[in-house]
Amino acid sequence: MDLPRARAHGTVTQRLIDDHLLSGRMEPGEEIALRVDQTLTQDATGTLVMQELEALALDRVRTEASVQYVDHNILQADERNAEDHLFLRSAARRFGLWFSKPGNGVSHPTHMHHFGAPGKTLAGSDSHTCAAGSLGMLAIGTGGLEVALAMAGRPLHLTMPKVWGIRLTGELPPWVSAKDVILELLRRHGVQGGVHRVLEYHGPGLASLTAMDRHVIANMGAELGATTTVFPSDGAVRGFLDGVGRGADFVEITADEDASYDLDEEIDLSSLEPLIARPTSPGNVVPVREAAGEPIAQAVIGSSANPGFRDFAVPAAMVAGRQVPAGVSFDINPTSREILQDLTRRGATFDLIAAGARIHQSGCLGCIGMGQAPATGSNSLRTFPRNFPGRSGTADDAVWLCSPETATASALTGAIADPRDWAERVSAAAPPTPEAPDPPSNNDAMLEPPLPPDEAARVRLVRGPNISALPELDPLPDSIHGPVLLKAGDDVSTDEISPAGANALPYRSNIPKLAGFTLIRLDPDYPRRAEAVREDTGHLIVAGANYGQGSSREHAAIAPRYLGLRAVIAKSYARIHWQNLVNFGVLPLEFEDPADYDRIGPDDRLHMSGLREALAPGGEPALRVRNATRDEEYTVRHRLSPRQREAVLAGGIIPALAP
Repeated sequence: MDLPRARAHGTVTQRLIDDHLLSGRMEPGEEIALRVDQTLTQDATGTLVMQELEALALDRVRTEASVQYVDHNILQADERNAEDHLFLRSAARRFGLWFSKPGNGVSHPTHMHHFGAPGKTLAGSDSHTCAAGSLGMLAIGTGGLEVALAMAGRPLHLTMPKVWGIRLTGELPPWVSAKDVILELLRRHGVQGGVHRVLEYHGPGLASLTAMDRHVIANMGAELGATTTVFPSDGAVRGFLDGVGRGADFVEITADEDASYDLDEEIDLSSLEPLIARPTSPGNVVPVREAAGEPIAQAVIGSSANPGFRDFAVPAAMVAGRQVPAGVSFDINPTSREILQDLTRRGATFDLIAAGARIHQSGCLGCIGMGQAPATGSNSLRTFPRNFPGRSGTADDAVWLCSPETATASALTGAIADPRDWAERVSAAAPPTPEAPDPPSNNDAMLEPPLPPDEAARVRLVRGPNISALPELDPLPDSIHGPVLLKAGDDVSTDEISPAGANALPYRSNIPKLAGFTLIRLDPDYPRRAEAVREDTGHLIVAGANYGQGSSREHAAIAPRYLGLRAVIAKSYARIHWQNLVNFGVLPLEFEDPADYDRIGPDDRLHMSGLREALAPGGEPALRVRNATRDEEYTVRHRLSPRQREAVLAGGIIPALAP
């Protein structure tokens, strides 16, 4: 039957959604369902996804292309990461996925190189999946369970966002690059500025931005909390696809000349200057000159936030014939085998090594705290997307986010330096403009294609001792009577809820073990106290605004759920974490009056009754919470759709789908 649809306003976002809309209306705030063409999973999240496919009894993925990458946990300090890699490969072979081997490259630029195509939808169990919007895709980072459902042929459900049109004019001045564009948006709006919005870039300034420049900008839309980022598919996209030998995948997708947006913003590229995000938030942005002179001990270049050839070749040209000071570790994380090949073909690898750089594997590594952890209290400059406390692998870290030009100028100086000032000191007349190999390297030797169905059906999953089964999830009780085991502030990240890093992430496929790391950065005793009341009453968490920002890892929902978390009451949530809580049967509630947050203390005992009736079809979204400790009552609300109410009542999506 024909579905009612809102009138399109000629934006790229609306064209992409309209082409994939299965149900719902394109009205901001409405729940919509989209057909998914491609999926992306990586090893930090993919092990749970593959276990979920098994729980769903899937025979074979039903998408056009699904790819399992191994790019996060590629350090093999013991047997656990290697066991997960074997499990993931066997699952890819069993369920019909492509498999990208360890060391092949970071998922996002590698996917862009080999699979990204204008006009397609991509659901990824990594929050930076939005980077593929650089090619005119609708690419959405989400929880792993939703990606598993998309692989099974089910639609992706989300709340229809507002479309935020960002008009670019002018051209970037010397020593300013794409990273400074997204840092400027973060400077203006902070980490909550894009919540429930799609960032769509348009305007004459696009003409000077390559597809990889756009990848840098689209990638860090996640740091604004945006649903995704969208660029048009134009000549820059055609040039990129031609270069990697996939010109046949090009489709032009542009906005109408009279397109209208729900919100409007303008950035004059020519007015920008080098910017840097201070510790400990991507939104804490200032001009580099305001921080100049701060001594540094480390500068790291790489990650999905600066993955292109120029992001490494420009630093190589800057350090050529020079030497990094003895007190600075200059670290290079090539983002793919192809990039490393091209850098080597051009002699850039030699220049980096000769200057004192340390070359690491192709992968995420330091971005997720898997290696390159900085010394306690020392400044580390990184071209990464995030600098949440402790994410680097060092508890007392001081991580700054900046462009490759700023990171390199600072590495050569031994202190934070504006690259324009460095250039003046060394009499560099103009920024280097390294020429990329034409054509660029195209190495698909480390991409294993899906097996034929009959062969795949005979594959058995390889399970090492560290790979547990998914925990059983019981239905939501009619009443919750439990203590507030944690009162969290604003902007708590999933890194703080379920830490990454070399100690915790090797247990990503072993939920009982991983649960022991839950929230220890905020309360080292939280896992023990949660275990003590787990079988009796369970517990609640109270939080401030934007609870669960950052990574899409669903471990941040399932690990506390395993420890007995029944409900979270917050001022507001980050999009993906809110959905992950729903997926695993945790009731996400919001204060009707945010001032009530201040009236609740840690260890207060909260009571809620009649939950099953309240969440039944037609039930009111408002609930009363009684604080037995203080003899007070508060009003809270949920914003669950009928489909999500059913999931929470059942204890999560998987129990809800069980026959």
